[in-house]
This record gives sequence, structure tokens and C-alpha cells, in this order.
Amino acid sequence: MMPVIQSGAAVLILWAVVGYVLGSIPWGIVFARLFGLGDLRKIGSGNIGATNVLRTGNKPAALLTLIFDVGKGAFAVLLARWLAAEDAALLAGVMAFLGHCFPVWLRFHGGKGVATFLGLMLAVWWPAGLACCATWLVVAAIFRISSLSALVAAALGPVWLWLTGAPEAAGMAVLLALAIFWRHRSNIARIANGTEPKIGK
Repeated sequence: MMPVIQSGAAVLILWAVVGYVLGSIPWGIVFARLFGLGDLRKIGSGNIGATNVLRTGNKPAALLTLIFDVGKGAFAVLLARWLAAEDAALLAGVMAFLGHCFPVWLRFHGGKGVATFLGLMLAVWWPAGLACCATWLVVAAIFRISSLSALVAAALGPVWLWLTGAPEAAGMAVLLALAIFWRHRSNIARIANGTEPKIGK
């Protein structure tokens, strides 16, 4: 099921651009520099997300990165919903996710989108968003593998939306889950052969 189109093309284009710009702010790089950690793209996996910031050993910087990456997904959705309509909100959220993954400022080499996905899910329909966050936490507690937690949370996102009363957003969540799986294809290979690093190592 897909959302009803309520807004005109110009409005949707505007919020697509706004969402992309908000999502493309590389908070991991920003906080890594503010905390004197160097260029995050040359540390650990080279990813710009909170998990890689945590590999520097700086937990406050990692926490701030997580909060702001979650926040930009949520903010894009909530701002568009407030000023426009639900179709614009969903589009802004999707574009924030794409902005995080493919920021023009970093030559389209961004993060894997998990925190931004969780943020937009919380804003789109908070019961499903909370379920996704809880899924991530449970899988992380059991297996201690961040990427596996992300994959399971993303895969169940459409299910949680459907079960908690927002089936019109499930199609969006399917597309985002597929994108997250694509962005994690190297992680999936390492999970399969048992070499994926565990949280805290």
C-alpha cells in the first residue's frame, strides 16, 4: 500500500531537496573534527556513521553522531509534515536517508543510513519506530554485531508499520530496507564467514 498523493509536484520537489540537504550533513565527520579525532574517512571502516566514530574510543562523539544522524531523519519528516502534508513528509524522510548515504559534499560516499532510517521511522509512525529501535537493541544484545542488528531492524520495519497501523508507509520502508541491505553487502559477506567485528572491538 502506498500513501495518497496530496501535494503538487513543486511542493514535493521542494521537500525532496530539503530532505536531501538535511540528510547530507555528515555529522560523524563534524564531531570527529570537533573532538580532534581526525578525518573519520581514514579511521576504522572509513564510514561516517556513529559505529565508526565509536571505534575511535570517543563515546561522547559517537553518541552525538548517533543523536544527530537519528535527528536529521526525524526532523526532515516532522518539518515537512508540519509545513506541507504526509506525502511530502514521507518523501523528505526518504531523501534525508539518501542524502546521508550519498552526500554531494563527500562525492556521494556517505554512511549506511541506519541511524537516519531509525529517526525517520520514529517520526513517520512512532510505534513502528520504537519497535525498530527495540529490534536493533535486542539483536545487538544477543549477537553483539551492529550490522546484523541494523539488517534485522530494517527488514522488520515494513512489518512493524503494517502491524502497528501505518500500512500506507510500508512500501517506503521496503525500499529503505533494500537500500540498507545493499549498503551492507560487505558486512553481510563478513557475517556469513564469521569475520564481522563485534560491538566494542
